[in-house]
Amino acid sequence: PVGSVKPVEIDARIIAATNIELERAVEDRRFREDLYYRLNVIPIVMPSLRERRGDIPLLINHFLKNYNEEKHCDVIMRSEDVMNVLMAYDWPGNVRELENLVQRMVILKQKGEIDVRDLPTKFFSNRGVQTNALLHAQKAAAIGMDSFLNFELPESGVDLKALVNSFEDHLLKQALTRTGGNKNKASELLRMNRTTLVEKLKKKQVSL
Repeated sequence: PVGSVKPVEIDARIIAATNIELERAVEDRRFREDLYYRLNVIPIVMPSLRERRGDIPLLINHFLKNYNEEKHCDVIMRSEDVMNVLMAYDWPGNVRELENLVQRMVILKQKGEIDVRDLPTKFFSNRGVQTNALLHAQKAAAIGMDSFLNFELPESGVDLKALVNSFEDHLLKQALTRTGGNKNKASELLRMNRTTLVEKLKKKQVSL
């Protein structure tokens, strides 16, 4: 306690969170090295929402249920078009941004089904410009390479890196699913070295 002259024994567990790369911060002398090693016992990396897009429908349903009950509303989201837009968005604000969106939709809609016209304009501009391109890539990955090669460049351009990453993520997951998670067989399907596959899966946080 403040001002005390006697030590007091405590038994505590400290959980610390950050959105910066602490190792780099330590190297840049922006974070104390001794504190970093005191805290860094069991690190848990939480990937951003755009790196785990499969969670988006689950989170939407969870937030819808909670806010419908809290606000005494009856709002649903069944539109495939709406879900496609949300799945393709970058989510710079991560889960909190998604929760805020659902809460806003429930408050404004009160009752009925959410459609594309209910979404804020930012989902169709800036970060949302690549939406159609990403959706096309995801659908093409599911259909096959022939369809992917027929992809037409949008008038507004496209984020090539995001497009390629989206296609690659889909194929990695498909290979793992088809082989029951067997990385040796998955690497054979993808014509790549097993070590390269493992590194990609780790970097992208891809799992079954």
